[in-house]
Amino acid sequence: MRSGVRRPRGMSVRSKLTLSYAGFLMVAGFLLLSVVLVFLLRYVPAEINTPVSRREFPGGVEIGPPFIPNRYDLWRAFWPKAGIAMGVLLVFGLIGGWILAGRMLAPMNRIKHATRLAAEGSLAHRIQLEGHRDEFRDLADAFDVMLARLEAHDVEQQRFAANASHELRTPLAITQTLLDVARNDPGHDPAELVDRLHLVNDRAIELTEALLLLSRANQGAFTREPVDLSLIAEEATETLLPLAEKHQVSIETTGDVAPTTGSHALLLQLTTNLVQNAILHNVADHGTVWVNTVADAGAVVLTVQNTGEQLTPQLVSTLTEPFQRGTQRIRTDHAGVGLGLAIVKSITQAHAGSLDLTPRPDGGLRVTVWLPATPGGDDHQGTRTALG
Repeated sequence: MRSGVRRPRGMSVRSKLTLSYAGFLMVAGFLLLSVVLVFLLRYVPAEINTPVSRREFPGGVEIGPPFIPNRYDLWRAFWPKAGIAMGVLLVFGLIGGWILAGRMLAPMNRIKHATRLAAEGSLAHRIQLEGHRDEFRDLADAFDVMLARLEAHDVEQQRFAANASHELRTPLAITQTLLDVARNDPGHDPAELVDRLHLVNDRAIELTEALLLLSRANQGAFTREPVDLSLIAEEATETLLPLAEKHQVSIETTGDVAPTTGSHALLLQLTTNLVQNAILHNVADHGTVWVNTVADAGAVVLTVQNTGEQLTPQLVSTLTEPFQRGTQRIRTDHAGVGLGLAIVKSITQAHAGSLDLTPRPDGGLRVTVWLPATPGGDDHQGTRTALG
């Protein structure tokens, strides 16, 4: 069932254009004939007074004035012919206008066909108008770009829904298995069962909260306010100092004031995810994480680097996809839910920024986040090192 306002069928655009062409041609023809008539009437007197003249013929003599047309005679002879010319112009305008309107609206018919296919769910169709650039081709190209983005978004959403369903089903399946084991083994230690169920439940809660945060970032449903990215970086690193100490990783934080506009909570989550990943995916002992902020050329830049194993560009290119954990560089006791960098990417895009991941030549990963800068704040620099 189609939704929307039901409107009565009116005159087609082609008919309107045809009448417009014909009407314009009639007005132009009428004005042209009027100008010609006025020009001729200027040289014809209103009344003709001629003296009697004597003209001789072989058969006799005729006496009388010669015939000279006046304005009334010219008027009476001009308008019938003008009416015929106007009729010809009307027929020519209707036929020519109908043909021209059809040729002009041919691209619109292709756009309308593509729109109907898209409304029916077919996003793979493209208009691809040929010829030189004009308004119709600009519209068609913009529509093709929109269809391509919608198709990519639809595919991404389907893949994400499938992955999320699989990930959410995993803790439920584990819970069901634990309960079945407990039912079949009455002598099983209930305390151990409760502990394992608690861990599985915590993981399910963590995954659900990550999915909700990802959805919130994708929808852009947050309040924007002035924030300083350098202060957010300091807050995130201070929060994660115990984790860095546990893994014997040192964190070095440097940077300038980096004013931008956005959600403090989401940008803190972005920075926390990056620093936490840099800590967990590091070398076994005495690793390092570098966090830097800078404001330059209308943008603020957050860079998080870490030491670690050598990463291939192919692996790095998949790390921002949901549930892509990069298993060869993640410790089994801190596997996470596979949404950390996906959340970072969504938050960055929601703040009109860009994200870049590159492997470091000496091992590890460099993550750079660009966000639009806003004026304000005093420049300062600081360096802080924490060793776990």
